[in-house]
Amino acid sequence: MNGKELAKALRKGQRVYGTLVTSGAPAWVEVIKSLNLDYVFIDTEHVSLDREKVAWMCQAYKALGVAPIVRIPEPDPYLACMVIDGGASGVIAPYVESAEEVKKLYGAVKLRPLKGGKLRRVLDGEEQLGHELSDYLAERNSNNVLIVNIESTPAIASLNEILASPGLDAVLIGPHDLSCSLEIPEKFDDPLFEAEVECIIKMARKKGIGAGAHAYYVREGTVAQEHRWALKGANLIMHGADITAFKARMSEDLSSLRTLLGDLKTGKNAEIAI
Repeated sequence: MNGKELAKALRKGQRVYGTLVTSGAPAWVEVIKSLNLDYVFIDTEHVSLDREKVAWMCQAYKALGVAPIVRIPEPDPYLACMVIDGGASGVIAPYVESAEEVKKLYGAVKLRPLKGGKLRRVLDGEEQLGHELSDYLAERNSNNVLIVNIESTPAIASLNEILASPGLDAVLIGPHDLSCSLEIPEKFDDPLFEAEVECIIKMARKKGIGAGAHAYYVREGTVAQEHRWALKGANLIMHGADITAFKARMSEDLSSLRTLLGDLKTGKNAEIAI
């Protein structure tokens, strides 16, 4: 799936599936492709990946038909433009709380390479683009997806204005940050948290904007939680991460092995008689 196909699916309400990838190991690209995922989420807000590594990852995933979506460290239009230049099919901007922030991100993601005063005048409605330039920019940026994180109470208060922003393809709920903003940290089954998540999803889908939540921090019943969100209308399905999948499977396997060998109860290295 390329960026154009991803954006279209999100807006039409079709479910798209992806996961967070923290590893830049080359062999990982083929593994992700084999899972038949639509996109990969590459996070540079919380994961220490440099610009060159991110660009290599984006180019590799894109070449195999898996859209790389990069979260930038802050809602900065220059950072958004930078990852698009590196090969990203789309941008996720964290902790967005206003339509003004979305407008600037729209300029960076959907109106590249316009910058400076001309871009500001276009975004503010003070200048109209000519047909030739308008068509050129639409074609040049047709594969670029714009997604913003909704993860605070100020963002929810401004959600109507945010959703009305041009060029926005989807909103992604950050469960951990949202729960902290609601002052119920990590209480993902709290009725208040569930009500706010449902509200965000329904408002976005009503506007024809994709919606989802990253369940990375939902430690128990992740699939069941994602299922409930999908039933509420979430169509941006972002499941887990490579590192959490590794930890979960290794913990399960090692626990089983230690049980079989009788080492689990002691928690110590067993002495092997030869």
